[in-house]
Amino acid sequence: MNLVPLGDRVVLKQLKEEETTQSGIVLPGQNKEKPQQGEVVAVGPGGMVDGKEVAMAVKVGDQVIFSKYSGNEVKLGENEEYIIVRQNDILAIVK
Repeated sequence: MNLVPLGDRVVLKQLKEEETTQSGIVLPGQNKEKPQQGEVVAVGPGGMVDGKEVAMAVKVGDQVIFSKYSGNEVKLGENEEYIIVRQNDILAIVK
């Protein structure tokens, strides 16, 4: 990957949502929102952001939940889509 985030930014790969329910019912593709869960693939160095010291609390490989309308979507190549968010847009780490 060629994305190196700066400051308190984090690069996420959005997780795909299941297309069928546990009982085997196939969900239609339309009217579905993208999931707000992703896997951290790169983390910025933190440091001074807006005059405040920021320590990065997430690491590569963490699964996180992020704010619905946060970040910028980036497409690399044909099939690689990522979201770049600020660390404060991450709501929780899934353990």
